[in-house]
Amino acid sequence: MDKTSLKKLIDDDQSNANNTIPAYLEETYWWAYLHPRAIHIFERQWLVNSILWGNYRRLREEALSEVSHHFQGNILQLACVYGDLTERLVSKLSLKGQLDLVDISQAQLDNALSKLGQRHNINLIRQDTSSLNLPDNSYDITVLFFLLHEQPENVRLSTLAEAMRLTRKGGKIVIVDYHHAARWNPLRYVMKGVFQWLEPFAKGFISKEISEMLPTDQITEINKQVYFGGLYQKVTIKC
Repeated sequence: MDKTSLKKLIDDDQSNANNTIPAYLEETYWWAYLHPRAIHIFERQWLVNSILWGNYRRLREEALSEVSHHFQGNILQLACVYGDLTERLVSKLSLKGQLDLVDISQAQLDNALSKLGQRHNINLIRQDTSSLNLPDNSYDITVLFFLLHEQPENVRLSTLAEAMRLTRKGGKIVIVDYHHAARWNPLRYVMKGVFQWLEPFAKGFISKEISEMLPTDQITEINKQVYFGGLYQKVTIKC
């Protein structure tokens, strides 16, 4: 699928009923994802790394470590991200592998397209991650990279339910996101202010374990690792 075909796929999907920008996104994160200059400001590797206190590369590599080289299966990435995570994911695919990238923002999908260039094994899909018009059990790996803390609880739970529905038995879900920092970590108190000012849903997210948000009867195994004094976490869920 060439670049023109990818653009057509994006345009065709605009007729889908799931492509309305959610109110919480417009009201809370317009400045980061929807404003015309947002991409120009935030699509800088050094800035993404600074926002994550110098941990972007490490956290990206932790997510990528769950995908083998020359991967032949199907990967679903829920939501576009600033930085080069998606390009690195694609570089791990074999000629038979495929990546589907879902986002509700047309601007974010266009930005992803500009970064990915002409590739045959990528689909860009404009839909809401909490209500996806995609077939059950379609993916071997589903990746959520710093998405859940930006969603209200009801949307977050629906997004996780969709990830579970779409990941086939024997596959896995990889989540990298914020976590409640250790009491000794001075950034614990800095981040309280950041969350209150810029990330109003993050406090509710880190107050619970991801395992508490999932239907345990559909999980074979769940593993969690924390980083940078507990400020970040990677949760790997085997379905």
